[in-house]
Amino acid sequence: MSDIHVNAGFDGGNIRLIGIDGERVDLEIVNDHDSDFYQWFYFRVAGAKGRTLTLRIVNAGGSAYPFGWPGYEARASTDLAAWRMADTGYADGVLTITHAFDTDLAWFAYFAPYTMAMHEALIARIALEPGVAHRQIGTTLDGQGIDYLRIGTGAKQVWLYARQHPGESMAEWWMEGALDWLTSDAASDLLAKATVHVVPNMNPDGTRRGHLRTNAVGTNLNREWHAPSADKSPEVLCVRNLMDETGVDFALDVHGDEAIAANFIAGFEGIPSWTEAQGQKFTDFGDRLAAATPDFQTEKGYPKAKPGNANLSMSTNQLAERFGAVSVTLEMPFKDHDPNADPEFGWSGERSKRLAVSCLEVLTGMIDDL
Repeated sequence: MSDIHVNAGFDGGNIRLIGIDGERVDLEIVNDHDSDFYQWFYFRVAGAKGRTLTLRIVNAGGSAYPFGWPGYEARASTDLAAWRMADTGYADGVLTITHAFDTDLAWFAYFAPYTMAMHEALIARIALEPGVAHRQIGTTLDGQGIDYLRIGTGAKQVWLYARQHPGESMAEWWMEGALDWLTSDAASDLLAKATVHVVPNMNPDGTRRGHLRTNAVGTNLNREWHAPSADKSPEVLCVRNLMDETGVDFALDVHGDEAIAANFIAGFEGIPSWTEAQGQKFTDFGDRLAAATPDFQTEKGYPKAKPGNANLSMSTNQLAERFGAVSVTLEMPFKDHDPNADPEFGWSGERSKRLAVSCLEVLTGMIDDL
């Protein structure tokens, strides 16, 4: 019997051990519950100190976005704080992580995790800040609360929400950076002109379960915004209902992208009510952000929808159409932001936090025009 132990039986964990043969460990990622989606992994290895192991995720080729594996490097940590890029390769449908263990324990993940324990600590800390109002606006199908924070008193209604896809953990790192800035003196100009509504984690159940893309019953929340329901997507239902009460002038939906090695935004081209004026404000946001930080660019991104072909089940399109909002999807990479690459950490939680500050500083500069 091997003295190497692999497990993912913790908050946000996901892996299945297939077998151990000497220095080779074969693994599988587990599907999201009631779904074909899988790609998020997060597990620990114990008992390998002094050995070099080859960790093989043998079902990587059948994952949701296999085209995202080439050029990708897994994240590894020995302290759950610093997550460095690991020696990773992809061939013949197998993702291989090679790691020399100099400690008794090491953790591996698709990206630096942001667990529900971390979420609870964030909410507890921010809710105590002056000027912050917290509400639980709904309950998930697993019985977890949907946390909502309101900051500011201005007339413009700004909505920030993240982690519809729970495996995109960089989105909640971004939220931590945003909330730290919003509760600092630096935010005073924005908060005098805007009320900022924040849902740091739209999908607590998927987060805790270690899902890539869905909630507890296999629902992709970002395909529910046209007709959310209490039995399939209560998370979207409670958020959209509150948006209907407040209105929305600007919305930012924070995500991660598996394949594109850059930060970029996606918009609402193709909505039935599209106007050039509304679209120009979206473009201005991206241009200003690219000018403000080397960690953003506007050349790479998703194809734009043709006129009249927007998918209104997606939040960015739905909110632009429903409210006439300047509605933005921010995508951050699981790989790195190649225009400003970091060979040790790649794109990271800390860089996600800094990008949030840049986004909000840019928003402050254009809030009067929304």
